[in-house]
Parts: sequence; structure tokens; C-alpha cells
Amino acid sequence: MKKFAIIGLSSFGINLALTLARHSDVEVIAIDEDERKVNQIKDLVTRPVTMDGTNRENLESIGIKEMDCVVVSMGPSLEPSIIAVHLLKELGARKIIAKALSEDHEKILILVGATEVSYPERDVARKIGSRLRFDNLLDYLPIESGFMIQEIAPPDSFVGKTLAEIHFRQKYNVTVIAIKSLIPEETHINPGADFVVKESDILLVFGTEDDISKLHKRLNNAR
Repeated sequence: MKKFAIIGLSSFGINLALTLARHSDVEVIAIDEDERKVNQIKDLVTRPVTMDGTNRENLESIGIKEMDCVVVSMGPSLEPSIIAVHLLKELGARKIIAKALSEDHEKILILVGATEVSYPERDVARKIGSRLRFDNLLDYLPIESGFMIQEIAPPDSFVGKTLAEIHFRQKYNVTVIAIKSLIPEETHINPGADFVVKESDILLVFGTEDDISKLHKRLNNAR
């Protein structure tokens, strides 16, 4: 059973808490000092708590060390989330994910102890921007050191060909690490060179940001 604490029931915090709470193998503690926000989801999470998330004693009382992850989603001012992350770090939280309100805020949260920082406005804007630029892009996951994984819909020029015939590595310097077939519905991990691409398939490709961008440009130019 995984245990999560969500501190700060902003729109982001509420949606995250509800998403996690849908799973039977997850315990969710939802925390906010505004009782009205807590009451909104009190029947949908494991443990709703009305308290100040910037108070050391309050944080100690919920068993921070027992949590697999604590998410700090406080706003609209910067100070509460910075204090909360600092206290969580001192109290020995295993993993701290914090929502940032700006890039400067993100840097401070990392400095005071956040394991990971989410800046939703920027991250969503980048994702939408990438999808607008590249017609075949469905979704993507950035990875450290300039690499990323992207989901792309195969262009017409790929359909009916094997991976060997498409020459992903030789032509584009990217690797197809998986293919999600919709008809029939199944996922092929590390598909072989003889795999024939169908129109309904979704390709998961891995490579550097530059190489995947070049792949999209070549596909767009070929249309």
C-alpha cells in the first residue's frame, strides 16, 4: 500500500489527490488549512486533514517518514511552499514533489530540499507547443541530459513497412522502444525489426531532443 500526502488543495492538489485516490492500493492524506477545500474531497480520500502545512508539529503528526511521497501544492504566495518543503526535508520525508509558481520559485524549492519540482503552467505550455509544432506528436516525456521519449502517430510513409525498412536508427538516429497497437489492443516492448507498422499503431521513440525534432521536420517535409 503506497502512502501519499498532498499539502495544499489548489486545483492542482485536488486533482492529484482525486487521481491517486481512485486506486485501491493507495492511501491519500489531503491537507489544507481551509476547511472548505478539505470538505470538498473529504469523502473521496483516505484521510482529510484541516491544518497549517507550514507548522512543524502538524507535519510531524501525520507521520511524514511513513509517506512514499509528499506533494506540496500551496499558493498563491511563494513563502508557504518554501517553508513546507524545508520542514519536510528536515523531518526526513523520503520524496518531496513541489509545485512551482515561477522559474525562480522552482530554483528555491530545489535548494531547500524538493526532490522534484513541477511548474504546471510552463510544462503544459511546452507540451502543447510541441504538439502544435509537430503534427504526428501525441505525447512526450523529457528525460535528463537532453533525451526524451515521445509518442508519435505513424505517417502514411511508415504504414505497411517493417521497422527495418523504415531505418529509424540509420536515417533518424532514434530508437523505437515500444509500439502500442490499438487493433488488437496490446503493447509490444522492444519490437523486432520485422514488426509491420499499422495506421492505428502508436510508436514510442527514444532519442535526443535534437534528433527527435529533426525526425518530425523530415516527416513534415515528406507530407
